[in-house]
Amino acid sequence: MIQVQNLTKKFGEIVAVNDLSFSVKKGEILGFLGPNGAGKTTTMRILTCYTPATSGTATIAGYDIFNDSFEIKRILGYLPETPPLYLELTAREYLLYVAKLKGVPIAKHRSALDNVIQKCGLEKVIDRVLNNLSKGYRQRVGIAQALINSPQILILDEPTSGLDPKQIIEIRELIKSLAGEHTVILSTHILPEVTQTCQKIIIINEGSIVAEDSYEELIAKTNKTNKTRVMIKTADDNIINKIKEINGVQNVVREFSAERNVIIVESEMDCDVREELARMIVNSRCGLLELKHEVMSLEDVFLHLITKEEGTVN
Repeated sequence: MIQVQNLTKKFGEIVAVNDLSFSVKKGEILGFLGPNGAGKTTTMRILTCYTPATSGTATIAGYDIFNDSFEIKRILGYLPETPPLYLELTAREYLLYVAKLKGVPIAKHRSALDNVIQKCGLEKVIDRVLNNLSKGYRQRVGIAQALINSPQILILDEPTSGLDPKQIIEIRELIKSLAGEHTVILSTHILPEVTQTCQKIIIINEGSIVAEDSYEELIAKTNKTNKTRVMIKTADDNIINKIKEINGVQNVVREFSAERNVIIVESEMDCDVREELARMIVNSRCGLLELKHEVMSLEDVFLHLITKEEGTVN
């Protein structure tokens, strides 16, 4: 559905996007991640034909971004980081105006409007002036304008920005419901959204791709050790040394506070030390309060990859 090959964008001497190549299957939701200034928004603007690439190419549903921009805009919905709203209009007036711009047949305006009102939860505010809406509701109207033409491809740049926790969950469920019917590229800084929504993840840094895979595969590739978190009443050098002697343990890290002693035990991937670790602590009478396997999060993967890249000397 989306094919990107050697895409590069330069602003003078600054390389914002550096030789990107990736693909998105039909009906897939892609999570597009990276720190501020990584090139995410620039890439999205290129794919939506708002900004021309310096070199490389991309096709959207078979249409070329250089030669077929009008065709691409007809089959695409785009929510930029700042929703493109006309604040003097009501939500209804604005969405009908966008429907006309996107070529939705007049006979389908009513059904298209009703559809996005229901999907985006705009029933209570549809006839209110946009300037009088909260930031959260303005964001919902922004999502609605991206959906008004029932696009094949949906590109969302920070779609839950400004929403409260309840609204974030609702929009997350909306995005998940679009899988299969729409192909979606989702950029967000809220990493749990990606793990719960996306089938595929791309992480970019300084304009280049540093990782591309499913969440499960990224975890498997990045996580080189098992981590066990242990909380005990008392900890001293003696107990630390005993933990280090357990077969398979590679590293022991202590975390101190006034109320607890937490120890992170790193072991070989194919070695589960929890049973022996628990037995040893109980026998040592240190007061075992908690022992659990630490699951690597997408945030851990993200920070590991970005830090690794920033520490690389070219």
